[in-house]
Amino acid sequence: MDALYIHIPFCDKKCFYCDFWTFINMGHEIDRYTDYIIKESRLYPVYYYDTVYFGGGTPGLIGAGNFARILSELKIRDNAEVTAEINPLDYSIKDFQEYIKAGINRLSIGIQSFQDHVLKTAGRNHNAAQALETYRKAREAGFENITIDLMFGIPGQTLEDVYSDIRIIKEINPDHISIYSLIWEEGTLFWKQREKGLIEETDTDLEAVMYETIIEELTKAGYIHYEISNFAKPGKKARHNTKYWENKEFIGLGVNSSSYCSDRRYKNLKNLYKYYKMIDSGELPVDISSIEEIDETEKEKMKIILGLRLLDTGTEYFTDSRVEKLIENGLLEKTGDRIILTKKGIMLANEVFVEFI
Repeated sequence: MDALYIHIPFCDKKCFYCDFWTFINMGHEIDRYTDYIIKESRLYPVYYYDTVYFGGGTPGLIGAGNFARILSELKIRDNAEVTAEINPLDYSIKDFQEYIKAGINRLSIGIQSFQDHVLKTAGRNHNAAQALETYRKAREAGFENITIDLMFGIPGQTLEDVYSDIRIIKEINPDHISIYSLIWEEGTLFWKQREKGLIEETDTDLEAVMYETIIEELTKAGYIHYEISNFAKPGKKARHNTKYWENKEFIGLGVNSSSYCSDRRYKNLKNLYKYYKMIDSGELPVDISSIEEIDETEKEKMKIILGLRLLDTGTEYFTDSRVEKLIENGLLEKTGDRIILTKKGIMLANEVFVEFI
């Protein structure tokens, strides 16, 4: 057990596409919540972590002091990868220097787009200039490992918008890029707007062209397309997320966080105050209804599906009619003792994965 995820559920604003478990305008709870993250960590055995990931929500809202408080309680290996997600806001260079002192050595900046009209449509609370300034200050402060998140398929986004984003990426040269197509989640503002006919989904053919363009342009720019949604400079793959794709176990701390531990998958409680109460009683704040025992059959299934997301290694070849059919249809290819997605398979990945569910 060497991977730890810490969920920070606080946000200043709910983005129009977001269905993550977050609390808006509850900054008064941040210090108390930090206390309980530390208390929860003590309920687990002592592990030496190789990766720690602060996700959210907007983890940057807790500040360097609370990052330092949490990290000082953990056993973290030398050369561990310690990531914090942030949104572009009015950070100073000193703020980022304090992050580094606290133990954060990798930033994940939720930029989503460098086009102001796209950001406005998506309900982001920053503009393109703030995104670039946040990135610049993080670099100047000394961060040598920065990943940025970008989205495509947002209503009104054009192919030229995507090309413009790529041009900026080439200029600023981040170490890692995560690219996500918009997923329409029920209950989000986007979902409601679409139901009312106020916005429309991006044409599927255009969305496919956007994805193909991103792959082609980033690959030409020297990035390794090592996972369906992720691109990295050599030596800069996301170590924490790679553990997920390799189906390794991990601990999740915080409300509604997920864990995969001792052959069980489970989630923590969503209710903040019930979460506090269970920890105060000395119990792990697990939602009992979420516990899933993982048998060998399920492990093998997840190993295949998650492994195929890794485009440079794939998963181990095995004799199976489904595999042979996918190879025959040009969606998989056999390379040595591995099977990997073809270019066509990448575009139709869900059709491949469903074969193994």
